Amino acid sequence: MGAPGPAPLSLLLMLGIGCCAREVLVPKGPLYRVAGTTVFIPCNVSGYEGPAQQDFEWFLYRSEAPEVALSIISTRDAQFSYAVFAPRVAAGEVQVQRLQGDAVLLRIAHLQAQDAGVYECYTPSTDARYLGSYSGKVELRVLPDTLQVSPASPGPRGRQAPTSPPRLTVYEGQELTLGCLARTSTQEHTHMAVSFGRAVPEAPVGQAALQEVVGLRSDLAVEAGGPYAERLTAGELYLSKGGTDRYRMVVGGAQAGDAGTYHCTAAEWIQDPDGSWAQIAEKRAVLAQVDVQTLSSQLAVTVGPGERRIGPGEPLELLCNVSGALPPQGRHAAYSVGWEMAPAGAPGPGRLVAQLDTEGVGSLGPGYEGRHIAMEKVASRTYRLRLEAARPSDAGTYRCLAKAYVRGSGTRLREAASARSRPLPVHVREEGVVLEAVAQLTGGTVYRGETASLLCNISVRGGPPGLRLAASWWVERQEDGEQSSAPAQLVGGMNQDGVAELGVRPGGGPVSVELVGPRSHRLRLHSLGPEDEGVYHCAPSAWVQHADYSWYQAGSTRSGPVTVYPYTHALDTLFVPMLVGTGVALVTGAVVLATITCCFMKRLRKR
Repeated sequence: MGAPGPAPLSLLLMLGIGCCAREVLVPKGPLYRVAGTTVFIPCNVSGYEGPAQQDFEWFLYRSEAPEVALSIISTRDAQFSYAVFAPRVAAGEVQVQRLQGDAVLLRIAHLQAQDAGVYECYTPSTDARYLGSYSGKVELRVLPDTLQVSPASPGPRGRQAPTSPPRLTVYEGQELTLGCLARTSTQEHTHMAVSFGRAVPEAPVGQAALQEVVGLRSDLAVEAGGPYAERLTAGELYLSKGGTDRYRMVVGGAQAGDAGTYHCTAAEWIQDPDGSWAQIAEKRAVLAQVDVQTLSSQLAVTVGPGERRIGPGEPLELLCNVSGALPPQGRHAAYSVGWEMAPAGAPGPGRLVAQLDTEGVGSLGPGYEGRHIAMEKVASRTYRLRLEAARPSDAGTYRCLAKAYVRGSGTRLREAASARSRPLPVHVREEGVVLEAVAQLTGGTVYRGETASLLCNISVRGGPPGLRLAASWWVERQEDGEQSSAPAQLVGGMNQDGVAELGVRPGGGPVSVELVGPRSHRLRLHSLGPEDEGVYHCAPSAWVQHADYSWYQAGSTRSGPVTVYPYTHALDTLFVPMLVGTGVALVTGAVVLATITCCFMKRLRKR
């Protein structure tokens, strides 16, 4: 007869085999862990009968005596441990941590080479029948600790002091570069994870106080800590690997919050037989104590040469010096310098006169266009403002404004600091020009259709040689016999070069302006109409030309009002009633003639 075949399924079910059998599970082996670290081995039981809380006993079988079971620890017997493990169990170095009633963890701290072997997790029976498996075994292999972590050589960039740990000072906006060496000679295939972290100044060294900056994970992914994620995305933070064991972190555009103690943490990972990854070693090294020199704490501005008193037309030079422990202008930092002026007694820094931007390009402020003004860099940190010909309106309080910028990702600039100098008073002597003007309507009464001629006589006292005069004519309209609220309207004028400038005449007719004497200007309104009615005045001004050929107004005044009213001729007043009377007479005569003709024709028909 042949060998008996497999038992029928019904028989197996009756015997309870394959259903509700006790099963003890431990990880697949072998497990590789590093000496000196802590190992956790889980164990759980299922398919059991009896109480929900099961007991566990752990044994070790060493390679030199594979048949000898060394009792390690038990959940039900405090005296269970073999002599070699008893002191470690008493010290808490070896523990059983219960996860739930039917699951525990064996924890062995400060793993030793003699801890290698096969570990057995045994569960005493609580079943009515002995059925299934009551223990599970897993092999643990202990690897020597070969992980090494140290600061990379040469040292980090920046101004470094010979201390331990090294003290490194970087300027705000500069790159912070730190290097780390991490290597291992483990014979097994492992992956290395390296991260750079920062602890706030004076904080105790420890994992809890360490804020991760950026790290290379065991799967080669680069990730940043929460506060640094945005900078990693923007390209201001990156981590690179050079060779097999050299790692470098670069933080672009250092900020005040980047100060602290930097560490390099290396972790060694291995893949267990079940496919999961386990960290088997970790070490940390202090790289540097980093101080960030903020620009706001260093930027200072001074001006010279002191209070100035000059005459009109003379050149005005002011110097501005930017000082402090500042990084040079370049890839990481940039500076702009400008001058502001406020009239004497006016609050605030005033308006911009001129400036040099971060690219060294000069520009003038509003109201200074067309003037000979230079803003230039005369030394590494000294800037000069020069007005070729000062005017009395240039008198006031001057301040130099310096701004420092740091460069973020790409070419983006961020203002990091600004500083203003003390006020520098500048006095410009007045020209002393006094103007008076008298305007009149020549000829007295003017009628519609005629030419109205207005004359402006100007008198001048004081002023330099070569003074020139300009005059303009303005009108204010009247509405219903009262002055209009609208602003005065320019009719015409003549500038200091004798060039006529025509405005808009109320009546829309031709206008002529002319110089009829050295200090006498005339305005003529041709073909005067009723729309030209209004109050006119003359506004003369005195102008001085400096050596740089620029003009400035040295004085101005305004004449009294002159009323222009276009009268109508006497014949014009009679002509209208005559036309009306003639028209009425013609209409009346036509009506009478029509009535007589109608009646005469009726009588003729009756006859």
